[in-house]
Amino acid sequence: MKITEIETFVVDAGWRPWQFVAIRTDEGITGYGEISEPRNPYGAIGAIDDFKPVLIGRDPREVEAIYWLLYRLGRQSPGGLLAKAIAGIELALWDIKGKALDVPVYEFFGGKIRERQRLYWSHCGTYRARHHELMGTPPIDSYDAYTALGEEVVERGFTALKTNFVIPGTPPQGYGFGNGGGDPDQIVPVEILRAFDKQLAAFSKGVGPDFEIAIDLNFNYKGEAANKICKIAEQYRMLWVEIDMYEPDALRRIKDKATVPICSGECLYGLRDYRRYFEARSMDVAMIDIPWNGFARSRDIALVAESYEINVAPHNYYSHLSTHIALHLCACVPNIRIMEVDIDDVPWKDDLTGGTPLNYENGTLAIPEGPGWGINLDEDVARKHVWERGRGPGYLPVKR
Repeated sequence: MKITEIETFVVDAGWRPWQFVAIRTDEGITGYGEISEPRNPYGAIGAIDDFKPVLIGRDPREVEAIYWLLYRLGRQSPGGLLAKAIAGIELALWDIKGKALDVPVYEFFGGKIRERQRLYWSHCGTYRARHHELMGTPPIDSYDAYTALGEEVVERGFTALKTNFVIPGTPPQGYGFGNGGGDPDQIVPVEILRAFDKQLAAFSKGVGPDFEIAIDLNFNYKGEAANKICKIAEQYRMLWVEIDMYEPDALRRIKDKATVPICSGECLYGLRDYRRYFEARSMDVAMIDIPWNGFARSRDIALVAESYEINVAPHNYYSHLSTHIALHLCACVPNIRIMEVDIDDVPWKDDLTGGTPLNYENGTLAIPEGPGWGINLDEDVARKHVWERGRGPGYLPVKR
């Protein structure tokens, strides 16, 4: 079997781009991978184009050999766009190998540990505050709307959610938009602390006592501010407070002061990055982005985390293809805490992978059983929803 063609897709997912890679073979098998680059999508795609000359003609089943070849070629530019391009290629290669041997990818890693995986509803309220008209959902225009959304989440069977800080209104305010946060000083004024409290209280009222809430601070706050927010969060039943920080000792100091669990790591790359945080005991839960790290390296990271008695959670705010890939990691890793999934999304999300919605039951998904990832990209739909080149970084408005 030989690689004959590599095609890439940058898909309009409303307020951010999704990217996919299709690797075709001379035996008629196509493998699909997803790429993690919401802000410079065509940069990651360009990196894949540069790798094509060393990929065409190779046997795609030699996944590790190809991974380490690409890793060595990009070693002077570790992480970033090159790593994301390599990960997307590696994911597509595992899909080919699984399809060629008619087995799910997790069978190459020892088979299933579990049959179903518990999920949390991610960006709960965040997307509705910004994009409710596109999604056809109720707006988040008051704190009562958070309570109503919490009730909806419970009614739909979920037992956990994750939200971002958003002050409801018309327009809403929050990280990086309005004046509700995200400033370069990374401080948290008293009025913003009050708004955090009101948001968590409103959600808690809606979901009730037997439910876990996470809030994602991203990179928006330094240690002092993060600890103040964690103090607010201690009043509620928290799944975790999620904090991104490129300094493991600083994150450890936050964790030492907090009584709520701390999750971090979605922007870390490779064992070298994660190991520093594990050694510093900086986090209770390690977030792993599979479309950035690739599947085999993500499993490596998860197993090293297990040796430090740390649970992991797949970072998964992408398409249904990524959701299936994340389920494969959950299938073959023993220390999964919970898995992320976006429920509110663009109307054509299901169409991208065949048109059938995912079958959520009691806030869980079944581990896929089909060959490869158990799901395929509908390339015709991907071509109908192209992210305009030059539109600018994801999430930001276009200036005309």
